[in-house]
Amino acid sequence: MDHRAVSEADQINATKHSVLDTVGGKISPEMETPKLLWLKKNLPDTCWRRAGLFFDLPDFLTWKLTGDETQSLCSLVCKWTYDAYDRRWNEDYFEKIGLGDLKQNGWRAIGNTVKNPGQPIGHGVSTEVARALGLNPGTPVSVSMIDAHAGALALLATSAPGIPEDIDSKLGLICGTSTCHMALSAKKVQVPGVWGPYYEVILPNTHLLESGQSATGKLLDHIINNHPATQSIMKKLNTEELAPVIQYLNHVIDTQHSTELTADFHVWPDFHGNRSPLADADMKGMICGLTLDSSETSLVTLYLATIQALAYGTRHIMDAMHAAGKTPAISTLLVSGGLAKNPLYVQTHADVTGCNVLCPQETECMLLGCAMLAAGAGGVYPSVEESMRAMSSQATVVRPVIETARFHDKKYKVFFKLMETQLECRKLMQ
Repeated sequence: MDHRAVSEADQINATKHSVLDTVGGKISPEMETPKLLWLKKNLPDTCWRRAGLFFDLPDFLTWKLTGDETQSLCSLVCKWTYDAYDRRWNEDYFEKIGLGDLKQNGWRAIGNTVKNPGQPIGHGVSTEVARALGLNPGTPVSVSMIDAHAGALALLATSAPGIPEDIDSKLGLICGTSTCHMALSAKKVQVPGVWGPYYEVILPNTHLLESGQSATGKLLDHIINNHPATQSIMKKLNTEELAPVIQYLNHVIDTQHSTELTADFHVWPDFHGNRSPLADADMKGMICGLTLDSSETSLVTLYLATIQALAYGTRHIMDAMHAAGKTPAISTLLVSGGLAKNPLYVQTHADVTGCNVLCPQETECMLLGCAMLAAGAGGVYPSVEESMRAMSSQATVVRPVIETARFHDKKYKVFFKLMETQLECRKLMQ
């Protein structure tokens, strides 16, 4: 949600440096080099000149556990522009964007010892930390992964009867405040507006394509919280929580079989910018079809149209991957996180994409992914790939309702009309 470094991202993108090819051609303000540049510009004395080391949270935690400064290839490649192929920082890039001072002391401030996730770090848990946490000194600690990537590790290993096990045909959705869309590929494919291809950040000899939506669960909360009918529903249900309201709305939609309630009501869901595949942080949300109605029915319509719009966004990401040469085609979606517990969200994704959706029986996929890494680093299994296979979860399958395909195809065309209209309006107002 932190987009304070938008102008720094614009400055970096204006260089058109070759490093940007690994982030879909355009760096996001959510990534670390724009954020570092923001810190240097805005907090030069209180932060920049005083900082000894910069970490993402996963690497900060392993450092605190072990005292070892080893950083994860996953963090540095996916968020910091580290070169996974040559295992180095691109000095020319950092000089051009105004961060050349980071090369001092062999790049120690941002990482000069880099290992793959699942490898053991240093001598394990330090004596001091072991005493504080009640652990044995020397307990193995794994090189970390970013939270969503650990979820993808567990998620993409999930299986179900009758579903192809080819990992390259799967797309993992790690759903929360925002949603990360993760696809693995044996071959290197560059997709405009999609981050990557990132080499070996999850598994050896594989590339990750990482995309996503900047606001999903957060968007649904916003939509519901700001509708006048919500308070009356909460009063009816005797609750102040959103979860029962969502269950109520889902029940209304399910009992009314009201997929086509939104035929004249359309949403563009980028209320917090577009992460993929437009890579446009300036995109705004759009709602088409508003009336003076403020009843419960209007909330049901808005809620349903928003969930459909999020699914069209996923389809847009998939289409961009396929158009760029991602093979085999994605045929299976896997979902985890908060929104994965919303049956309307899951079923709508199946209907809109035409894919089977797998819902793992293990609901805490990020924790399972961390356990897989720990099992590899601790020698329980000889490698992360082995622990992934041995510890994978079974899943239930949600299949698309074919009868809705024509309706969603038409709405998907309207989805693009909204995008085109917004871009045209922006151009007219420049």
